[in-house]
Formats: sequence, structure tokens, C-alpha cells
Amino acid sequence: MIRLLSCRVLMCCSLLALAGCTKPEKERPPEPTAAAAHAELRDAINDPIDKARQVDADAQKAEDEQRAAIEAAGG
Repeated sequence: MIRLLSCRVLMCCSLLALAGCTKPEKERPPEPTAAAAHAELRDAINDPIDKARQVDADAQKAEDEQRAAIEAAGG
């Protein structure tokens, strides 16, 4: 009787353990609104950096033109 009871308990525990080993459901892709929010944040961060790079390039161009004008003037 005890052997039968322990066998049933063991079988129940085994079934519970196997039931816990199922594959998880596939995760849903992120919502498109979240991607749009990330794009807005990325743009908000990168816009000032891009503007600063453009200003730096313009300043470098002006410096090169000024240096060329000074050299052309004989200086």
C-alpha cells in the first residue's frame, strides 16, 4: 500500500516537472509606437551633434579660405 502511494506521488511529481518544461510562447515584437519614440529620442540627441559638426566644417572651410587669401596677398 505504501509502495503504491509512493509510486503515485512520484508519478504526480514527474508529471508536474514535465508540465513545467513546455516551450515558452513566442515573444511579440515591440510595438511600432515604441520604435517611433526611440527614433524621436535618437533624433533629438543627434540633431545638435550634427549641427555642431556642420558648423565646425563651415568654420574650417572659412579658415582655409582666409589662409589662402593671406597667402595670395603675399603674407
